[in-house]
Amino acid sequence: MIFLLKQIPIIQNVVNLKSNKMKLSEFKTQLGKISTLNFVQPNGTFVPTHCHITEVGLTTKHFIDCGGTVRTEKTVSFQIWVDLDIPHPLEPSTLMKIISLAENLFGGDDLEIEVEFQTETIGKYAVGFEGENFLLLAKETDCLAKEQCGIPDTESKLQLSEMKAEEASCCIPEGGCC
Repeated sequence: MIFLLKQIPIIQNVVNLKSNKMKLSEFKTQLGKISTLNFVQPNGTFVPTHCHITEVGLTTKHFIDCGGTVRTEKTVSFQIWVDLDIPHPLEPSTLMKIISLAENLFGGDDLEIEVEFQTETIGKYAVGFEGENFLLLAKETDCLAKEQCGIPDTESKLQLSEMKAEEASCCIPEGGCC
């Protein structure tokens, strides 16, 4: 059996969407406005419309960062699963009911949503929304203790082209730095 996958044009506001990670309240608001549940992968390919959300839960990550600070992150986790059950696509109203059943797990907190979806391996995505589609947004790692690791803020990093000639000259064979 062959599935045709829809694609959408490259999304223009990906930078803005990455900084605005969707919380559960916003997801529910958008869910109430749509008639078909569509998820779009970062490459523009739609997740098949007959997908199911097999889990709605609370994920808690309790950890120590590289600077020694103990941290806790909590997210609402959705797991998207695709099988051959084409005649039974998940309706937005059904997903709303599943979310309602799980909401007591979140302790009243309006948490960010993280979606698990398997392609080559299980990926974890933030969620955005554009038009009538939920967007699976690539997540990125980051150092949480930059000041303790000696990593400058991105604003204070210099581009090579911004360095003064005398600073750059130390990195030439006659510069004396090696």
